[in-house]
Amino acid sequence: MRVLLIGVGTVGEAIARLSYGRPWLELMVLADYDRDRARRIQSVIGADAATHPAAAIDASDERAVEALARAHRVDLVLNAVDPRFVMPIFDGALAAGVDYMDMAMSLSRPDPDEPYRRPGVKLGDRQFERAGTWQERGRLALVGMGMDPGLSDVFAAHAARHLFDEIHAVHIRDGGDLRVEGHAFAPVFSIWTTIEECLNPPIVWQRDSAWTTREPFAEPERFTFPEGVGPMECVHVEHEEVVLVPRWLDVTDVTFKYALGDEFIQILRTLHRLGLDRTDPVRVKDVDVAPRDLVAALTPDPATLGAEMVGRAIVGSWVTGLRDGQPREVYLYQACDAQETMRQHGLQPVAWQTGFNPVLAMELLAEGAWSGAGILGPEAFDPDPYLALLDHYGIHHAMMEIRPGTAVAE
Repeated sequence: MRVLLIGVGTVGEAIARLSYGRPWLELMVLADYDRDRARRIQSVIGADAATHPAAAIDASDERAVEALARAHRVDLVLNAVDPRFVMPIFDGALAAGVDYMDMAMSLSRPDPDEPYRRPGVKLGDRQFERAGTWQERGRLALVGMGMDPGLSDVFAAHAARHLFDEIHAVHIRDGGDLRVEGHAFAPVFSIWTTIEECLNPPIVWQRDSAWTTREPFAEPERFTFPEGVGPMECVHVEHEEVVLVPRWLDVTDVTFKYALGDEFIQILRTLHRLGLDRTDPVRVKDVDVAPRDLVAALTPDPATLGAEMVGRAIVGSWVTGLRDGQPREVYLYQACDAQETMRQHGLQPVAWQTGFNPVLAMELLAEGAWSGAGILGPEAFDPDPYLALLDHYGIHHAMMEIRPGTAVAE
């Protein structure tokens, strides 16, 4: 497989590291707005320019994406940059006549009149509008193929296929005790994406009302996580699983909640009240500055914080339904320890968790175990070969059986 990797930041570096040397990978172009950063990653993984050429690219330029994909005769464009660049990369891949993969979908836009009741433009809507064209051209866009969305969707598909006769709800729950020591405020992944996900109206799927929205951080609940972590307060956050899962799985409810912590939530609320989450530029003396870009510039780069991260990150799918006529609930999850991830892979845990999933998906595509055309989410594919690869590479994943009605602590 010949791949154009766009973006070699926190997650892009993880993808380059984890895919290096795999027999199915013929070429991986390391493309970034900063060519020096691409060259640094090339050096870090010990690659040469023949198999991992470094290139500069403007990810906002569809034609530049098309041209670079054509120049290197790639099979797949892999998008590893902020979701604000999804559409030009997505459209550039289609123009080049190649497949596409991302880990985050096109951005939402709140309903102008009732943002906390109904969605305006949902995550991924702009991509799904083009589904017919991708289908007609016989090209595949595999969307939402990171950790979550991504592995969380694969878990849901596995549960539907093997663990239940009838599934009712898929609730993604993220938690753990991961923290960055020595910093007053240091998100473990992109602050730009953090603000986007957490401050947008979160979306909920219910079969009787389709998609509706809530206020940010709404409906807190104390979900009991495995691995000794225990109950943690989780709140609604906008996420792609809620728009992906109902498209392929017969389900009544889908939600996404994250254990963010009170202090983190208060900081995000303060940023919002001050207007520091805005993406439209404001005039500061003689310079136009987007407030969110300023916050990002002042926040530590998550890629550099691996050695200071401690604790565990847990991502999983809490699935409810019926088996043999009886209620059943399970939590399928992946957990990793920050220090162990650094020792084994030289990567901070969120980068590793996110990065290994598109690498596994590329392997399945390269070997023909997964195939298709159009715009497809992870749950549209057979989960069995994916979970088999997790086992093959020794990637921890597990299932917690839950006594029905006890997942949420009082």
